[in-house]
Amino acid sequence: MRLLVADDETTLLKGIKFNLENEGYEVSTATDGEQALELARSEVFDLILLDVMMPKLDGMEVCRRIREFSTVPIMMLTAKSEDADKLMGFESGADDYLTKPFNILELKARVRALLRRASGTRRETSETLTQGRIMLDLRSRMAQIEGKPVELTAKEYDLLALLMQNPRRVYSRESLMNIVWGYTYAGDPRTVDVHIRRLREKLEENPAKPVYILTKWGVGYYFKG
Repeated sequence: MRLLVADDETTLLKGIKFNLENEGYEVSTATDGEQALELARSEVFDLILLDVMMPKLDGMEVCRRIREFSTVPIMMLTAKSEDADKLMGFESGADDYLTKPFNILELKARVRALLRRASGTRRETSETLTQGRIMLDLRSRMAQIEGKPVELTAKEYDLLALLMQNPRRVYSRESLMNIVWGYTYAGDPRTVDVHIRRLREKLEENPAKPVYILTKWGVGYYFKG
């Protein structure tokens, strides 16, 4: 199981990482919200633990942004115990909420419970996505068409993975720029059009008449699931 832990308190972060690794988990860490969000975008995790108060982006905002492209279980870690703060965390998309200071045994128990819950509802496609001729391996970040490898750039892969993981959901160019390229990216939204065209050329039998990556005129793009 792969876990991401994000907290700007380095001593606490090291302690959590040490204890979770002793439980057999593979743990990646981040010390600010931007780093946590980038890791969540670029890698596949089974569970994410987010401190609420982090520099650059707070945990609530990171959670909201992750929810735009992933259903990974998220636990918030915070020094605030008020019900209003917990409610805000859940409304941001969190699955659980643990108040500091906490007992490490309770943290481990909560982690196990969230992972059990997630494994019970996780689809068989959690590591691979298949639609028609297209197969996407989320672990290796590889794509295949009818069993043959397809060379995709990093952004082409990220764009395709997002669309395939959320079939029939229409994304505007601006939304795709924020999610795939990062919210700080100040490029031309037409970059999205270029990447969609390249994906169609690589994946569609007839790019001029796509059957997978479709356009919702005046709105954006979506994957026909």
